[in-house]
Amino acid sequence: MNDSSTSGGTPCNTVGRNALGRCTVLRTLALAGVLAGTTLSALPPTAVAASGAPETYALTIRHLDRAGAATGGYSTHVTGISGPGAQQEAAPYDASGTVTVRLPKGRYLLDSTLYGSDPATGTDWVVQPRLDLNGDTTVTVDARTTAPVDVRPPESGARYLNSIGFVEVTHEGTTRSANIMTAREGLRVAHLGPASEAGSVKEWFDTYWSGARADYGLGYTFTSDRALTGLVRHPAAGGLATVKIRGAAAEGATGTGFVSVQPSAGPTVGLAQPLEPSATATVMVNPERGRWDVEYTGPAAPETPPNRYVANGIAVHAGATTTRTFDNAVFGPALDTTPGARPAGVRDGNRIALDVPLLADGDGHAPSAPRFHSATTTLHRDGVLIGTRRGEPGRAEFTTTPGTASYRLTASATRGDGTASSGRVTAAWTFTSAATTRPTALPLSTVRFAPDLALDGTAPAGTLLRVPVTVQGAAAGTGVRSLTVSTSVDNGTTWTRVPVIDGQMAFRTPASGRTVSLRAELTDTRGNTLTQTQLGAFRTR
Repeated sequence: MNDSSTSGGTPCNTVGRNALGRCTVLRTLALAGVLAGTTLSALPPTAVAASGAPETYALTIRHLDRAGAATGGYSTHVTGISGPGAQQEAAPYDASGTVTVRLPKGRYLLDSTLYGSDPATGTDWVVQPRLDLNGDTTVTVDARTTAPVDVRPPESGARYLNSIGFVEVTHEGTTRSANIMTAREGLRVAHLGPASEAGSVKEWFDTYWSGARADYGLGYTFTSDRALTGLVRHPAAGGLATVKIRGAAAEGATGTGFVSVQPSAGPTVGLAQPLEPSATATVMVNPERGRWDVEYTGPAAPETPPNRYVANGIAVHAGATTTRTFDNAVFGPALDTTPGARPAGVRDGNRIALDVPLLADGDGHAPSAPRFHSATTTLHRDGVLIGTRRGEPGRAEFTTTPGTASYRLTASATRGDGTASSGRVTAAWTFTSAATTRPTALPLSTVRFAPDLALDGTAPAGTLLRVPVTVQGAAAGTGVRSLTVSTSVDNGTTWTRVPVIDGQMAFRTPASGRTVSLRAELTDTRGNTLTQTQLGAFRTR
């Protein structure tokens, strides 16, 4: 982890209900700064380096408030970047406002937070990305040099929640960072000292607001040779992207869920809020900040912990709306399709491992604690049972024998209380495999059914329902030789085939109160097969 300091503002764990997301990272950064302060206390200018230690110089830091008077209301961190002092950190303090510390020669990052006597007047954050300590040096941190951070959403009357400023400085291949978090308005910032090398300073500011129409996450990034002196941004509504988060009313769940939204890149406090079942949260975000992450924690259910879902790296576009639904039917297998993702199944020597979220929600989000009554995974080799594993749905490991053989890998899980009305998901794969010299992905596929359901997992009775059908895994794209899908309204006793046209199946839903089951039978172009059954996939109303 890069050496970092957390300066000023309100600590992450006291900002309030909105300071979540990556607070764990930021608490770690804060701890690093505290430890540095206790390890390198201020030394008198006359201190002499110990025998064998690198030569040190006196760094004197003067702190002036907005009236130009010396102040003891500050928190200053000095972090080594390169040279003999590359691993040094100090948080020197003296109530007089002037403090001296001895440090080895080298390039340092200095950041200082100044607190006025009246908290309502705000906070000043001064950053010197380039402090070259080549001899005894005096630096003056002057609050009068700062300019306001004036970032506001397009909704009049929106309430400010919190913000974070973060700066990274890179020199000779090493990066150091500093940050400030605050739950008060009135932050002012300034660059101090000479310019650093071109492109060596990266800085971003994130601010969060709550309004009557929406909540807001406004983030901006900058790459330069200097830290920011002031920041003014008043984006129009048309320049923002809308992210809607819907939380389903999970069976047996009680209470309130929780949703948080934060940029994908870099530490941030994020925006978090409660979300009632069957409700929708609306957050407007700045596309300039890049991709965004959404986390949803559902309300608790009897004898099971709250379920947490994560949707990372959501691309957003100005003027466009992105909707994510969590914890709703149809529950079934889902694969991580992001580049470089861990494969669903792996053969490594004589070991075969399965890792498929068997009870992902209707949008394909994998739960942290899937609600299930029982789960079983079995492996057969040339028709002979290798083993049976019980435990977490879709996760198991087996040891087989060398030589090419035909395998049948079957994973199943029963949702709910295990009664006849509970949903049951089964995926059975067949493939040919032999021992490998390194981890090799197994040719596994899944089929996703994504009907547009109400937030209680139901579809209207007696209507034509169109259901998108998507193939994931080994057979995705052009890898399908054949695909047959079927529906059942008697819990799988009888099945009716439904054609898939342009990636969709369409059928008329049964009478109110009935359940619909779904089945897919797939063969890929190399002869590997999948039979996937989802009994009690959804209900009608």
